[in-house]
Amino acid sequence: MFVVTVVFEVEPDFAEDFRAAVLRQAEVSLSRERACYRFDVSRDQSMDTRFFLYEIYADKAAFDLHLASDHFADFDDKVGPWVTGKTVDCWLLDRGTGDRATGT
Repeated sequence: MFVVTVVFEVEPDFAEDFRAAVLRQAEVSLSRERACYRFDVSRDQSMDTRFFLYEIYADKAAFDLHLASDHFADFDDKVGPWVTGKTVDCWLLDRGTGDRATGT
């Protein structure tokens, strides 16, 4: 499986707007993309302008489809002006352990 991690840093005045937009993006990605298996959104506990995304896709092709989707383009256009920093890393998942919090 293909894992993507993203760290966003956003303007303080837009932190809550970004949070709402990225949570919606996660919801839409999971509901519309069959090969998007996981889309977690976390916020830094000491810096509410810093967000961490953990996404799992079937493969790189599935992630490329995500990037080409209308909902991603809409999200990117909306939040782009609020973002002051963004780091994207891609990984190959060797072993998943499931999610004890949700039982999956």
